[in-house]
Amino acid sequence: MSFNEKQASEVPTNHPRYLSLKYRHKIIDGMHNLVVTEAGLIAHGRGECFDYILGEKTNEFADKAIKAAVALLILAKHPTISVNGNAAALCAKDLVLLSQYTNAPLEINLFYRKEGRIEAIKSLLESYGASRVLGTEPSRMIEIEELSSNRRKVDPEGIHSSDVVLVPLEDGDRTEALKRIGKKIIAVDLNPLSRTSIWADITIIDNIVRTLPKMVEICKELKNKNKQYLNKILTDYNNHKTIQDALNHIIKYVKSQKRKAFEILKN
Repeated sequence: MSFNEKQASEVPTNHPRYLSLKYRHKIIDGMHNLVVTEAGLIAHGRGECFDYILGEKTNEFADKAIKAAVALLILAKHPTISVNGNAAALCAKDLVLLSQYTNAPLEINLFYRKEGRIEAIKSLLESYGASRVLGTEPSRMIEIEELSSNRRKVDPEGIHSSDVVLVPLEDGDRTEALKRIGKKIIAVDLNPLSRTSIWADITIIDNIVRTLPKMVEICKELKNKNKQYLNKILTDYNNHKTIQDALNHIIKYVKSQKRKAFEILKN
């Protein structure tokens, strides 16, 4: 047991921030194990803030997006699941299961390519049963011309040839670049106003630690459905409405918390 796992185990399960602290420690462990970069801690903290004003639960608009996302992955000819350090540290097991259920390969794609980091993420995914992980051989990578960061390097058998890409915890510039070259994008993003959320075809505005297990469960439900049934799910889905519903929910939630705070202050 690592130091941070030991710390997490000492947090009482009835602590009001128990789950938040649990996942915070997983991210810190990921940093010590080279899976997460230092900047990943900042990104995780920003996500915690948005999760708080979403009520720290999977809302109805997210449930609809999750179902549409699974339908799109099942219908895709060549889906790929992009994996960065934070996603791997938080959800390696569910990433592997989702990959297996949808026949979508896992591809490591990083902004910060610290020495040993790709190997650490690959090892973590393999420990949960991943049989093949793409994006690990620099010599065979192809560059996306529309992008200038390190994330422009993609695997020819993965993201480069994909029609649908799941991009959890994503950089907005890469989402835009992938859209420009004709990919359909499924995003998992707690910020409904991020470029990733706005540009994606399906935006799941929810915490990845809740989203991925739900996606795995829905895969079990939908994998044997016919194309007509799956296409109907996509036809009925409206991503603009998802984002609007999320924003309305945040406004309503903040107002309710404001009232509660005022009641406490009165006493």
